[in-house]
Amino acid sequence: MSESSAKALVEFERVDFSYDARAVLGAISLRVMPGEVVAVMGASGGGKTTLLRLIGGQLRPDAGDVRFDGESVAQMSHARLYAARRRMGMLFQMGALFTDQTVFENVAFALREHTRLPESMIRDLVLMKLHAVGLRGARDLYPAQLSGGMARRVAMARAVALDPALVMYDEPFAGLDPISLGISARLIRTLNDALGLTSIIVSHDVEETFTIADRVFILGNGHLLAQGTPQQLRDSTEPLVRQFVRGEPDGPVRFHYPAPELREDFLGADTGRGMRP
Repeated sequence: MSESSAKALVEFERVDFSYDARAVLGAISLRVMPGEVVAVMGASGGGKTTLLRLIGGQLRPDAGDVRFDGESVAQMSHARLYAARRRMGMLFQMGALFTDQTVFENVAFALREHTRLPESMIRDLVLMKLHAVGLRGARDLYPAQLSGGMARRVAMARAVALDPALVMYDEPFAGLDPISLGISARLIRTLNDALGLTSIIVSHDVEETFTIADRVFILGNGHLLAQGTPQQLRDSTEPLVRQFVRGEPDGPVRFHYPAPELREDFLGADTGRGMRP
């Protein structure tokens, strides 16, 4: 079945969004299909995390529509939105674990909050999720006793505790050493495929993200600059996409902050212009 005829799990249709007078997203249209691992990338401040908040209903678009499983998020009642969020898992930057709860309690939290399962079944489910991320033996530790990579894996187990349809990862690789980064990336792909999830990753890490993503969306200046497979974007000739993917220091995103011409600045120094008295 082609993407054009299949039903998208997440769909943006010409979405505009601004914070007060500052435009963040303009006419964004994209579709995320069930089972995909999709990456949303771009320069800092480009609206990537805003896009996740629009999916979760924390924000509402100024124009256009955001749909989850065919239903407009902005049109949902409070009860319907709450039900939709139970089908979404979220991994926040740096994990955001509850520091006063053990690893076990962190993963069990959503199950206790959103289900009426008996404690014996919750125990089995939590241990299964922790086993999937390699941390069943760490169930009695507290977040302060974990390394950064371990904490991120606990956060992954918590994000998939309710077997959601969609998991959103906000900078899942930030601050990780190369070993932990590789483990986290492989876990995202493995959990997605093994549990039948759909995953959206917001990340700046091009190499690791490109190894696990089916498709990539690149945002820039509030617009969708490019989309495609990782290889298609590596081959792109669009200047901003090329600069981002290759990590080039200069290009459409300039190395030098706008300033007067060198001659003007240095000649002005003779008269004290632009200098402290």
